[in-house]
Amino acid sequence: MASQSQELVVVTIETAPLGENTYLVYKSNSRQAIAIDPGIESSRIVEEITSRELEVVAILNTHGHGDHIGGNATLKEMFPSAPLIIGTGDSVMLTDPNANLSWMAGLEIVSPPPDRTVSEGDRLEFAGIELEVLDVPGHTPGHVAYLIRQTEPWYVFVGDVLFAGSVGRTDIPGGDGRRLLQSIREKLLTLPPETRVFPGHGPTTTVGQEKWTNPYLQGPLLL
Repeated sequence: MASQSQELVVVTIETAPLGENTYLVYKSNSRQAIAIDPGIESSRIVEEITSRELEVVAILNTHGHGDHIGGNATLKEMFPSAPLIIGTGDSVMLTDPNANLSWMAGLEIVSPPPDRTVSEGDRLEFAGIELEVLDVPGHTPGHVAYLIRQTEPWYVFVGDVLFAGSVGRTDIPGGDGRRLLQSIREKLLTLPPETRVFPGHGPTTTVGQEKWTNPYLQGPLLL
């Protein structure tokens, strides 16, 4: 499935076994692309890249859980010059199956180490696309989101922090419910309401839709 706004194309690939969303982001007049959160089912990702004749020039992870980094090694092998980037606080998870919780799915996922780590306020530019890094801890300690302001509306890739009608799990190692809600309140709900939200699982949504209707974001915890 692909969506497009002002020449920016976002291809969503739902990967097995956990229904994780891998995103390929590129301009319609270019074949250079950014891969966000390559999932475990790397063959599907490679098929999409090949069929669209894309060159991945950067691999971005929102966080270090196994279902979001499972395709890193495959893409890094295909595109060795593409930097692998993750939030500073989650970098250790790439190379440690215990830390990235892949053992919970009966797997032992090991990613290449990061070429660069990022944190709040860092700015990236690949394939003519500018991204701003937001620190959004809570689901994992070093979770980040990637905000694109070049589109109208803006796009934000939020990993497992915010979903359509739900929020990320915090009942797993490294989770912190209060920090998660604080991240959502301070970093995501302050974006324009029409901002399109691309989550790590499930359908896209908007900041306004979640702010006004998400049952997990109502009540005193967000006051």
